[in-house]
Amino acid sequence: MYVERLPVPALAGLVRTVWIQRTGDEPYVQRHLPTGGAELHFPLGGRPRLLGPLTTARLEVIPARTTLVGVRFRPGAAPPLPVPLGDLVDQHTDLADDRLAEAVATAGSPERALEVVQARLPVEAADPLVREAVRRLMPWHPVGLDTLAGHLALSPSQLRRRCLRAVGVSPKVLQRTLRFQGFLALAQAGAVSPAGLAADAGYADQAHLGRECLRLTGLTPRALLGGSVEECACGHDHSASYLPFLRDSFKKRRPDVPSLAR
Repeated sequence: MYVERLPVPALAGLVRTVWIQRTGDEPYVQRHLPTGGAELHFPLGGRPRLLGPLTTARLEVIPARTTLVGVRFRPGAAPPLPVPLGDLVDQHTDLADDRLAEAVATAGSPERALEVVQARLPVEAADPLVREAVRRLMPWHPVGLDTLAGHLALSPSQLRRRCLRAVGVSPKVLQRTLRFQGFLALAQAGAVSPAGLAADAGYADQAHLGRECLRLTGLTPRALLGGSVEECACGHDHSASYLPFLRDSFKKRRPDVPSLAR
């Protein structure tokens, strides 16, 4: 069982989605995909962990009869960390916050645990320039990195350093990741035909999409989505996670509608 929902309003600018996950009587193999941001995982009764920004898929075996709550941050946002976010790319690390871990462990239910996490979560505000860069790197508004740097009154090297410090990955890697997340959002929504999905997500063609999917997930699009290129068959509702991408996609088609993806 996996249930996603939007974060509380106070975290909306920093957190993309929160969720509750329960495994059954058998261990569950979880394929974590690159999202551009970090994640916090709170197994009830276990140690909370931070999953740093990913550049490729990471497999994790979640034990049977495990319940956990999670928080997925937007790129550039994260809890206070003892090391730069760039040092945690593709890494799992224990979260050194015993008080929060104890509050989650004694919450009484997963739903209450998720409320506790959101109420007590210490989060550092994202660098405003990086936040603007992330907004402009969304897949529905293709932009060259030199053009983006100029818009932000930075040199390309300054933009790269700033992005590495705040997000953990380079602007190019972030752009590639957000484009792929856009593809997953469209597939989850069944929003376009197979022939148009790659193009609508910003890929040159289906072969380009296939190469990027292999690079980021280790699987072909068809294998990743459960047998269908144009629609995700995982059985989970990811609409909360992909809402910013779908709103911006709608904005592209209807320029007169204000964008809500902030």
